[in-house]
Amino acid sequence: MNKLVYDVGASAIKYALMDNDANIIEKGKVATPHDNLEHFLDELKTIYEKYEDKIDGIAMSLPGTIDSTKGQIYAPGGLTYNANVNLVNEMHKFTDLPIVLENDGKSAALAEVWKGNLEDCQDGIVMVLGSGIGGGIIKDRKLWKGTHLFAGEFSYVFASEGASFMESAWAMHSSATGLIMNVAKRKNVDMSTLDGLKIFDMIAANDEDACAALQDLARDTARGIYNLQCILDPEKILIGGGISQQPILIEKIREELDKIYQTLPFDVPHAQVDVCRYFNDSNLIGALYNFMTMYQE
Repeated sequence: MNKLVYDVGASAIKYALMDNDANIIEKGKVATPHDNLEHFLDELKTIYEKYEDKIDGIAMSLPGTIDSTKGQIYAPGGLTYNANVNLVNEMHKFTDLPIVLENDGKSAALAEVWKGNLEDCQDGIVMVLGSGIGGGIIKDRKLWKGTHLFAGEFSYVFASEGASFMESAWAMHSSATGLIMNVAKRKNVDMSTLDGLKIFDMIAANDEDACAALQDLARDTARGIYNLQCILDPEKILIGGGISQQPILIEKIREELDKIYQTLPFDVPHAQVDVCRYFNDSNLIGALYNFMTMYQE
């Protein structure tokens, strides 16, 4: 039977009716409530009621530090009303179906190991460059979450020295947000006047500031990837997120990695960097795979 899969983001709750092989039968989206948990649950219930006679399970991807085995959200990401909420218990007030939750970045990683560009790998890393740097670590084809469910939270890694965490965090160096901030600072304009597509149009037109900002992002991303390769030694490291669909991004990251390797006085394994196969639907696919794995379907 089919599953209802939610992908909860900062601006929208995307949802899809999917079969067990990740084929999307029907999909839609609604605005994500930001006021309180009650309204959030109301939206989930309204969507569920459209499909309750067609499904035998519910899977969900959403921000936060999440214990999938318990359905418990600890640190909630941007949706602060989810702090220390057992969302599965809350949803069981309107359905008896099995429900499985997973972090959004980790769901993207699961999509890649199931049907994407980690399909032929035992070990890999997915980095999603968006508002921060989400992602997941795959070990022996399983999601490695760590002792505190925090493995793969690349945003929090220190990428440089700075007067504050926000200046030092990798999230502000290698994310789409960081790229926009860099260009805005160089041009002395407000961030709201820019977005990722506009910046890559500027790069295509050889805008000096936009090209320099991309070079900064590629350099800082390459340094982080080099460190991850030394620590975890995966077969592949995949880059996801909207800006990863720009071929020049991967090209520049590979160039910066080559520069690092050329400076070393000894040989080390080189990181194999590629792009994710899935973009807009990755969290839906990964959340479904998480359900299938947990219930062994």
